[in-house]
Amino acid sequence: MAINEKNILNRLYFVAGCMFIFALLVTYKLIAIQFFQGAKYREMATTATEKMVTIPATRGNLYAGDGSLLATSVIKYDVRWDAVSPSDNHFNEHVVGLSKGLSDLLGKSPNYYQERLRKARATKNRYLFVARDLSYSEYIQIKSLPLFNKGQFKGGIIIEEHTEREHPLDKMAERTVGYERKDDSGYYTRVGLEGAYGHYLRGKEGRRLKQKIAKGEWKPIGVGNIIEPRDGYDVISTIDVNIQDIAHNALLASLEKFKADHGCVVVMETSTGEIKAISNLGRTSEGKYYERLNYAVGEAHEPGSTFKLMAMVAALEDKVIDTSQVIDTENGRVKFYDRTAIDSKRGGYGKISVAKAFELSSNTAFAKMINEPYAKNPKKFVDRLFNMGLNEKLGLEIKGEGVPDFPYPGDKDWYGTTLPWMAFGYGVELTPLQTLTFYNAIANDGEMVKPRFIKQVKEWDVTVETFEKEVINPRIASQSTINAVKAMMENTVRRGTAKNIYSPDFSMAGKTGTCQVEYWIESGRYISSFAGYFPADKPKYSCIVVIHKPEKSIGYYGNIVAAPVFQQIAQKIYKDTPIVDEVILAKENSKTIENDYEAYYKKVNSNPKTIPNVKGMSGMDAIALLENVGLNVRFRGSGKVSAQSIQPGEKLVKNQTITLELL
Repeated sequence: MAINEKNILNRLYFVAGCMFIFALLVTYKLIAIQFFQGAKYREMATTATEKMVTIPATRGNLYAGDGSLLATSVIKYDVRWDAVSPSDNHFNEHVVGLSKGLSDLLGKSPNYYQERLRKARATKNRYLFVARDLSYSEYIQIKSLPLFNKGQFKGGIIIEEHTEREHPLDKMAERTVGYERKDDSGYYTRVGLEGAYGHYLRGKEGRRLKQKIAKGEWKPIGVGNIIEPRDGYDVISTIDVNIQDIAHNALLASLEKFKADHGCVVVMETSTGEIKAISNLGRTSEGKYYERLNYAVGEAHEPGSTFKLMAMVAALEDKVIDTSQVIDTENGRVKFYDRTAIDSKRGGYGKISVAKAFELSSNTAFAKMINEPYAKNPKKFVDRLFNMGLNEKLGLEIKGEGVPDFPYPGDKDWYGTTLPWMAFGYGVELTPLQTLTFYNAIANDGEMVKPRFIKQVKEWDVTVETFEKEVINPRIASQSTINAVKAMMENTVRRGTAKNIYSPDFSMAGKTGTCQVEYWIESGRYISSFAGYFPADKPKYSCIVVIHKPEKSIGYYGNIVAAPVFQQIAQKIYKDTPIVDEVILAKENSKTIENDYEAYYKKVNSNPKTIPNVKGMSGMDAIALLENVGLNVRFRGSGKVSAQSIQPGEKLVKNQTITLELL
């Protein structure tokens, strides 16, 4: 028995000793953490409860050349509530009034909001959701409600800003306007003008300190822990909204009429290279059309007969042909090795001049007039095309430009039929904008200019950068060649393949194109195109229309599908759209408007202290008045003011931004 008691006692001593040693180790560890690693763990604790978050900069506006908005950032406000911050007295005094105010503004019953507020108070919710995506005027109203008007610390209101990008033109030019998006890894996806000039538009981000609260939410800390963001610059594009509207609707009508797969239109100012309109429309499975891809910039394809201009210029420059030279089109079918060049006219055109072959778009004539002089030295022909820059990308700022593709003698894909087929636009690939740039150079007397999408970058009224005309090639051909092909293109419209769009009242010049596409899949798939310029005598604009896979049973030739789109654009710009619209108003209405304007004029000059009511006024007058009283004005749409973001009668704060809705 004594031995057992002794064993038990020894075990107790052993256990006590172990516990003592363990206690010493714990004490040592605590002291080591406090004195040697305390700073490290305090930093870890702070990091876990506080973080610096990014405040996005307000993105600059993208404008059309006439000042119309193409893209703008609208500030939206999210509201949350810290139920712990208000004192009991303040909460009990104002909860009923706050609930009623929220009901009036947001729509649900006062009881609904009062129950939510009281429940949040009871559960000590420090981040109760109240409202999302409020406009500026709604934000001002909610901030002035009982309790919320005491601010973040006494009233518990938490305001978070974010911006949304809006496109006033909606789907028109959507792909050209584009977007810029940054993913979680910091990588940007850039499309269209928004992507190309994002480095101007995006500005510089700010920083704000936030603290972690219950349920993993983060709450802003104070107002002193902020690095303010720098807003982005405004970018002024070359797009003309009126011409864009004309081009978009003309293209859409043709696509719908011929049930085509997709198409594009580009209108360029001849002397400067400024893109005045660019529309890209593709068909959905439901048969509707929208801006799916930027076909004009990115889709390289066989141009077909519009390439005959390039072949003609090369041959004339090399002096291997003359415009009066006669070529026998035989019976409209000429065989080269195992392939046959075929004219669209059954039986051919007989013996015709080189100039007439261009006007009538004879494949057999072009195949013979290029193959015969260049067959022994095809490099001479291809090198001439390359010397004119046709094999080079334009170097556009917009991402995704298609790559020109030309076969070259000696390549594995060069065959005996490659040269004659190149003559009428097969075996080579160009984008519509690359083709148009060449046509524009002809209209511009040989000077090839780079297509340009923007004019200026501005910060408010201060110009940050101006973009001038950029010359790619000062002279692509001699003046005699330029004059010769100009006459051919004018005659193509006057009496050639595009005579169906000829008008004695308005001169146009250009070339039709009809090219088989995906012929290895099935026959009957075509690309219909027309490229040219107007007016023919003094070119102001060049234009290309390309329509893919129209319904063959309805029509597929370039003169039927694409040329009328060109005609409609040209004539609407110069004929149907007057330079000045004269509107005759009744005397009574004129007097009313005059009196209204005089009243506002007096109000502006009396140094008003509150926001004036501009609803119902014309946009131009409203903008002038508001800017005169010191406000920064943004607007969407056109016409008269239907809504204003800051309500009439509110206190006027200089340099405050007000947004107008115009209808």
